[in-house]
Amino acid sequence: MPVIDGIEAIKQIRLNPNLVDIPIIALTALAMAGDRERCLAAGANEYLSKPIKLKTLADTIRSILGKRK
Repeated sequence: MPVIDGIEAIKQIRLNPNLVDIPIIALTALAMAGDRERCLAAGANEYLSKPIKLKTLADTIRSILGKRK
């Protein structure tokens, strides 16, 4: 991302009261040790590394939305 990285973007989204409950799934192509933990700590609901299968993404979305009920 040209201005801020994904972790900072997650933090900024979570600071906005209107967006605090919006589900965030972090997707990364360059999975490094500790990335999952950093993304979740920043406020992501889930973390997936690319390449991902569409079924995996769909299952993750369903899981997150099911927890919100």
